[in-house]
Amino acid sequence: MYVPAHFDCSDPALARELIEQHPFATLASSTADAPMVTHLPLLAEERAGSLVLTGHVARANPHGKLLGRAPSVAIFHGPHDYVSPAWYPSPNLVPTWNYAVVHCSGPVELIQDRTAAYAVLERLIARFEAARPQPWQPQLTPAALDALLGAIIAFEMRVERVEAKFKLGQNRAPQDRQGALAGLAAEGGDPRLLALMGRLAG
Repeated sequence: MYVPAHFDCSDPALARELIEQHPFATLASSTADAPMVTHLPLLAEERAGSLVLTGHVARANPHGKLLGRAPSVAIFHGPHDYVSPAWYPSPNLVPTWNYAVVHCSGPVELIQDRTAAYAVLERLIARFEAARPQPWQPQLTPAALDALLGAIIAFEMRVERVEAKFKLGQNRAPQDRQGALAGLAAEGGDPRLLALMGRLAG
């Protein structure tokens, strides 16, 4: 990923925060012909000092055959929005797009044990049901559970490299950064993007 110095986020806590807040990722793996890409939620946890991502793909997805055998990267997309030069006090500037992304790469290992694979599903369910007033709990029959586990490939990635790009106007003059913040706020911009811009480019 191309990351100019002023957009490079070297704060691992901020990168991890983005991953936690935006867990729906793009997983890409290299092939000789073209990248294989799957969109999926991923869980992140610290384990023995390393960041580990966990998820699953459908067994019918050809991407599953590459996992563990091809270089892979998980891309987490944070908040983003169009920035109009009409908001800048300075002249001779052009439109741009502000955004934050984190790329995580490392070896992928398949989870072959069915109990461990089911634990991945339980953790995903718990993560995304937690905020609901009455969280759904899995109550599958043994036959249904067996069919479900047979239809997925669970995996984990032990992250060896993290690249975080937070392109939030840090290269603009202070008055232009403030103008972009005010313009986005006035036109209903994503509050999460506004908060990041305020922290890093305000």
